[in-house]
Amino acid sequence: MSADAARIAAAALAEDGDADVTTAVTVPAGLQAEGLIEYRSGGILAGAVFADAVAHACDCLIEWRAPEGRSVQPGAVVGVMRGPLARLLRAERPMLNLLQRASGIATATRTYVDAVAGTGCRILHTRKTAPGLRALDIAAVLAGGGTRHRADLSHEVMVKDNHWQAAVRSGRTLADALAEARRRGISALYVEVESVEQLEQACAAGATRLLVDNQTPATVRAWATHARGLQPGIEIEATGGIALDNVRAYAEAGADFVSIGALTHTVRAADLAVEVRA
Repeated sequence: MSADAARIAAAALAEDGDADVTTAVTVPAGLQAEGLIEYRSGGILAGAVFADAVAHACDCLIEWRAPEGRSVQPGAVVGVMRGPLARLLRAERPMLNLLQRASGIATATRTYVDAVAGTGCRILHTRKTAPGLRALDIAAVLAGGGTRHRADLSHEVMVKDNHWQAAVRSGRTLADALAEARRRGISALYVEVESVEQLEQACAAGATRLLVDNQTPATVRAWATHARGLQPGIEIEATGGIALDNVRAYAEAGADFVSIGALTHTVRAADLAVEVRA
């Protein structure tokens, strides 16, 4: 079990307080039970490791009948949770909350991945995640077939518009900043560009990826061609204003990656439930 899964499970359980008084006054001690985990809406299953962590903390065990990342038909039983009934009831809602969020994210991600199939373009998450749940959200994107982007601020450089402005005010050049990053051992040097002039500066400074934000597919195509002429092999990431109905146009325009904040900041939870059998 990962440390992230254990931490998130503990936080989810803590929200329900120290005791389940309803169960305490209605459920006989020692009664064993099992709960069928039903995926009522159908979609991509995700979040199993986090559900396992909740079950483990409540002295229960889940036997999964569908693997992470599998497309599941509506109404399918994807797992069976077994343990003391009182503990199973305590685990039920926190476990479902995590499964529903993760599976909703994974299902949405898969629709984008399918939309760009055959182009070589990869779908990325962003840092627009629920506070405290970033590990869950990113794992769900990966389960849906997406690709990992930066998960925090520690490992990649990403120069965005505010960084550009700060550099201009201080008199520091982009080349200076990226050179300092390389001296610190950072190899992923991403730069957001809003003009051809910035694109040319970023290529000259040694950026490894250009983020083309809020531009049309035609502009992405033109800028990608220009950038690759200046620096062969540079990666192109399109972002901003991209939805399911236009994502393929960006992929076909030459974007290596498309990052979509809505995968995690606008989540439609999947419908899962537990049917308990004592």
